[in-house]
Amino acid sequence: MRTDHSAFYTSLFLSRLADQILLFLVPLVVFQVTQSTAWSGVAFFVETLPRFLSFPICGALCDRISPLRLLRISQMARALACVLGCIASGLTGQVAWLVGVSAVCGVLTTQGLMAREVMLPQVFRGARTEKVLAHAQIADQLGMVLGPLLAALALASWSWVVVLGATAVLFVAADAAMAVWRRVSPVQLVEPKQAHPLQDMHWLRPYQTALTQVLRLPGLKQLIVLAAGVNLVVGVTLATSAAMVTGALQQSSSDYALLQTGGAIVTVLILLVIARVSLPLGAMGLGAYLAILLGAVATAVSGGPWLYALGFLMVIGFDKMFSVYIRTRRLQVIPAADLGKTTGLIVLLNNVTQPVAGLVVGLFAGPSHAQSVIWAMAAGMALLGGVVLGLERRQRRRPD
Repeated sequence: MRTDHSAFYTSLFLSRLADQILLFLVPLVVFQVTQSTAWSGVAFFVETLPRFLSFPICGALCDRISPLRLLRISQMARALACVLGCIASGLTGQVAWLVGVSAVCGVLTTQGLMAREVMLPQVFRGARTEKVLAHAQIADQLGMVLGPLLAALALASWSWVVVLGATAVLFVAADAAMAVWRRVSPVQLVEPKQAHPLQDMHWLRPYQTALTQVLRLPGLKQLIVLAAGVNLVVGVTLATSAAMVTGALQQSSSDYALLQTGGAIVTVLILLVIARVSLPLGAMGLGAYLAILLGAVATAVSGGPWLYALGFLMVIGFDKMFSVYIRTRRLQVIPAADLGKTTGLIVLLNNVTQPVAGLVVGLFAGPSHAQSVIWAMAAGMALLGGVVLGLERRQRRRPD
């Protein structure tokens, strides 16, 4: 692999590694402190909602400001937030600081994700889209493989405050890798077009454009509904996994970390297949959707760790296959000039069901009701999938 490509993927890997450590810490530490599934769900809601609400703003910024500049600001700002959070947590000992830092870093992570999304078509110009996205997802998943494992190993020797501080180093290293990419890459990024000064006053214009694209471009509305269904299940799985594994199923924190790592490994294997085999795009999307739904059913009916683990691996593993399908379809239909703002709105609509699932867990998942909530989210996913299927059949029957 070329040096510049390696540096780009390394930056993505390190950034994801640090972010995944934060995502691992919050539900586990909150559950250990409170022994409450409901509070773990509320913490997941507080942690994830800002990430998704900020997508339209971050996407619009990427169409107006250099995405490389935004990416580097995002990485260094996350490092600073972790350091400040580490100091505040060390002084007060309050777990709320961990949730707050994760929420702030979530917004900054969104900015980094959107910046990379806009950069990818330029950095890997001419390559097969599914292959590029699969390789990017592999780097992302490698961070997810090591994140929970490193976090669990670190928590065995250090307090969560120290682990929080250590993530700052990883964010700094991610920015250093991006600096190397800029130095050695022959790619000249296209700078966003500057709007007319009078147009700058109309701050709603980017969001109006994005909404128009969503409503008019073919297939985008159906993709949004399908992704919302998937994220109902992904959200409830992530919000309840710590409580299910270490609480209801009476497994250790190390077992929970092993399960998280297993999910990431399965995902990497699936993405390697996508990168090397040209699969029909429609079959990829349908297969991933059905596999995630079956995984949700398995976690809902499980009475032991093995069936739960199987369902968890299916949900987490095939989620990224569905992500490759969704992102490929978006790149096929969204104009390059509107990619940031439109993708930002779409990702918000796609993912708003994740924190909603966490909130539902917080409101209704008592000590013995977590699996009932999982059932409800699986039913919601099936219903949304059925709605899209019905709409597509209706459209095909319409005379031209």
